Amino acid sequence: MVFKSTFSLVLVATLAVLSNLAPQAEAHSWADCIDWKPASNTNKWTNGKCLGYARRYPVKPKFASLDDADPNRHYQQAHKNINGQPACSDGRVGEEPGADETRPAKIPDAYYKTSGKNSAWGKMTVTTAGDTLCVRWPAKNHAGDRDGGRVLINWMKDDMKKNHPQSELNKHQLTTLDYSACDKARNSDVRPCGGCFKVPANATPGMYLLQWRWRLNSNEWYTSCADVQVSK
Repeated sequence: MVFKSTFSLVLVATLAVLSNLAPQAEAHSWADCIDWKPASNTNKWTNGKCLGYARRYPVKPKFASLDDADPNRHYQQAHKNINGQPACSDGRVGEEPGADETRPAKIPDAYYKTSGKNSAWGKMTVTTAGDTLCVRWPAKNHAGDRDGGRVLINWMKDDMKKNHPQSELNKHQLTTLDYSACDKARNSDVRPCGGCFKVPANATPGMYLLQWRWRLNSNEWYTSCADVQVSK
């Protein structure tokens, strides 16, 4: 009886050690915030406020939890004919279809309103030419990956199309951000990361499409789409 109890304790301890040593499950990311205002340079992606979001973005769930949502927020473009894939998820196609991020007929319909279904969505980003926008995303256990090192920011004037092929957005690359620019956090799944860029100084007032596009591996791309209003 003593031997059996001792064996059970050893087995439980061994399993606990192996569990701690096991690699964490990897997940896929998305743009959590399009217009993040850091409170300071310390933990800048943890402490701050979001003033603008992607299209139809639900703001109530906890940070980094929307990979479990239905539909989820990580749209992975199909690997074949990748430049012909929709630049923004339509909720139907792709290696992993995400939530609907196509352009509505009236852009404000994809953002917060005081009542109705839109009341659970985030606000649209409003900025000015030459201003700085900071975009935030969850690490999802990929902050240290050699193949997960870059985020492309594509930026084009709104042309009223519901969606575009990726080949069209590829012509409008504005900048590249470091995917691994993250705050320190014990949990690498929910570690907040982000990067900042300048709105083009020559941007005329109007509506723009911003695409956050992250490459995890070769031909494995994830995108998030947002509308940005440039004011005078």
